[in-house]
Amino acid sequence: EDRDMTKAEIFAALPGCDVIIPMLTNPIDLEVMAACPTLKGICNYAAGFNNIDLGTAKQRGIVVTNTPDALTESTADLTWALLMAAARRLPEGERIMRKGEFRGWEPMLLLGQDIFGKTLGIIGLGRIGLAVAARALGFNMKILYYKSSGAVAHLPFAAEYVPLDGLLQCSDFVSIHTPLIPQTRHLIGERELALMKSSAVLVNTARGPVVDEAALVKALQEKRIFAAGLDVFEHEPELAPGLAELDNAVLLPHIGSASCETRTAMALLAADNAIAVLQGKPPLTPVF
Repeated sequence: EDRDMTKAEIFAALPGCDVIIPMLTNPIDLEVMAACPTLKGICNYAAGFNNIDLGTAKQRGIVVTNTPDALTESTADLTWALLMAAARRLPEGERIMRKGEFRGWEPMLLLGQDIFGKTLGIIGLGRIGLAVAARALGFNMKILYYKSSGAVAHLPFAAEYVPLDGLLQCSDFVSIHTPLIPQTRHLIGERELALMKSSAVLVNTARGPVVDEAALVKALQEKRIFAAGLDVFEHEPELAPGLAELDNAVLLPHIGSASCETRTAMALLAADNAIAVLQGKPPLTPVF
């Protein structure tokens, strides 16, 4: 079935397995690994791997792999779809049309934010962050970035490294592409949102808990930022109270990689990693 396995179903299937291919929503912790002493590999069907207890896997000699390159371009595309939809208030306009409320052109109807020539701030300049930045060149945008490890030595385009606070203060659009680790949980909270421009748009296609969702709801309600575009959520699939009622929030059901080509590529890569582990060969994309 096209759904997550329950924990009970996972445990029932574990005995005798050499490799498992979990979803990002399947926690693979000590309890799971201990229930499967024959386990040699965990081949995640995702670019992220925060669902896996890496320390325990390393301790037990279990190979962990992910699908990092397969979804880069699709997620970057969706990031821009969210950015543009939130900036130009597209979902609000679509709802007006479907409800039959459009009375004709009006000079003040659904005024949004221009994108061309503005400043894009990228938090986390990995594969997806780089792909999002590359697309900004077509919009003649100034690109700022923050990366916890510091400035990148060689970039294929002009981009300026700035501290996080400076990025939030100067950017018209802030796009999050950092992994979820203890240091990035609630990286964007009430203090950080207060630094942003009132005309700014926040986009998150990385991991939900990087943003304090309750603080974001409050900032959007009080119009302290213009809008947000979210494909991931702090307590997925639940939303923070009040988020669904906000017109200035564009909400998608974690579909950053949801194209036929990309999900197929992810599945094939996960399978190829599993086959390599079963054959005792080096995996294609090991996490460590």
